[in-house]
Amino acid sequence: MEHTLCCLHNIQKSLVFWQSRAEGTRTQKIYFMIFERGPRAFIDGTYELINRLVTDGSPIQHLCCSASDMISEKIAVLTSLQHYLATFLAQVHLEVNKYREVLTEDSDKSLPSLLVTINSLFLKLEASVCHPREIYKSGNSFSTERGSSCALLFEKIPEIDPERSQWTDTEIRDATNLIYENLQKMDSYLSFILSSCQKPRRMTLYWLHYTCGAIGLSVCSIWLLHHSSLMRSSDIDNWIREAKESTAGFWKDHVEQPLISIRDELFETFRRRHKGVMEVDEVKLTEDSLHRMLLAFCEQTKGQKLPENIPDQEMLEIVMARYEKEVMHPLQNLLSGELARAMLIQIQKLKLDLETAMLELDQILKANEINFAVLAALPAFFISILLIMLVRAWVRQDKSAEGRGRIARRQRRLLVVEVEKRLMQFQTFVDQGMEDDAQCMFGLVLYSLDRLYKTVEGHAKETGEWLSLRQDIVDIGKPGLKTAYKLAITSRMERMYECLLPSSKRK
Repeated sequence: MEHTLCCLHNIQKSLVFWQSRAEGTRTQKIYFMIFERGPRAFIDGTYELINRLVTDGSPIQHLCCSASDMISEKIAVLTSLQHYLATFLAQVHLEVNKYREVLTEDSDKSLPSLLVTINSLFLKLEASVCHPREIYKSGNSFSTERGSSCALLFEKIPEIDPERSQWTDTEIRDATNLIYENLQKMDSYLSFILSSCQKPRRMTLYWLHYTCGAIGLSVCSIWLLHHSSLMRSSDIDNWIREAKESTAGFWKDHVEQPLISIRDELFETFRRRHKGVMEVDEVKLTEDSLHRMLLAFCEQTKGQKLPENIPDQEMLEIVMARYEKEVMHPLQNLLSGELARAMLIQIQKLKLDLETAMLELDQILKANEINFAVLAALPAFFISILLIMLVRAWVRQDKSAEGRGRIARRQRRLLVVEVEKRLMQFQTFVDQGMEDDAQCMFGLVLYSLDRLYKTVEGHAKETGEWLSLRQDIVDIGKPGLKTAYKLAITSRMERMYECLLPSSKRK
């Protein structure tokens, strides 16, 4: 069964590729025909395009039709092959499941019967496989050494006397070897078919990109050689020296010095910080002096003793009222009045306000010394974050279902959805009495379960869910269980297992 599942996987990958090409626009199909089938197809396609442009005048329509015909033919062949292999897989699974309990009880009697049944399934597959003649036009063969054709021809187990209750060990071994030989023939046949219908290799699809990259690399190499010491040029040495100096300067200005400043500010603040422009004690002295001046002036003006805790603002109002009265006769009051004293008090108040503002500014500057150092280190910080993001994206670039990123998690959930959809299609075919289509769909269910099994195994073992999840997958593949119960299992799998939950619901 592993051989069949592997073949189905190869067919599925090719089928998905050709279906995506079939859904593409005319421009995408023409681009594929010319630029994504290799250098030879590029030359042939360009020549045909120019030739038809000269003769017919409408080469684009012809090239688009050719692409559609080719893609449709490959999809038809792959779909047919998938149908037959899925049916064969379902039949083998049903027979093995049927003989499982009997084999444990009496393997000597049931094993020969199972081998004969499996061989009959191979012969049934041989009779059902039929593909267009275009596939066989190639002179290649999957067995050219023996001179056989590319047709699928399986070996048949020799007839054994039905009156004999048991087979000899030699007969069982020969029958088993014949089954393996038929598997090899099936692999060879599928390899021949897929050689014409499979998804092109990555090198073939992106040959133009690789060619342009190789040309660019060659031009760059020649340019570097021209400026190297081999051609008696010191350009590269000068560039390297300048790059080193620039890197060292950037490191010192934006990494080393800011980090040293932050370290000194955090761990050696009081030892290394210089005296500020204005200290609190100096402001306190000025404030006390102003208070005494105001108190003495107000007591003299009022002619009475004032309390010590009187607010400065209230005394300033008295001073300003006296100042307004004195300023009406400035010369007289400047010599014999209180005008000069009131002006000195205002100067002292102005000095206090100035010192208070300078003290607040000094405190702000001291509090933001670390911020200035951090700002100097921001360029290096952003570059580090960018490098970390690039490395993280490169490490997690695996988009297959076995990966660890969000895309891989989404692919695993889509596999569960695929199992659920195929189970419903299987039940629909059963209800409509379409036995052949139901067997094919059950085989595709087994294929989807195999893919799900392989993709979640590692993740489920890490979370400790593997034993339960594996049993659920096995239960879905059992022929005897009802489809409603299997659908309930798939619904539970999507809700409960961490490796199948959406990224936003992870704990």
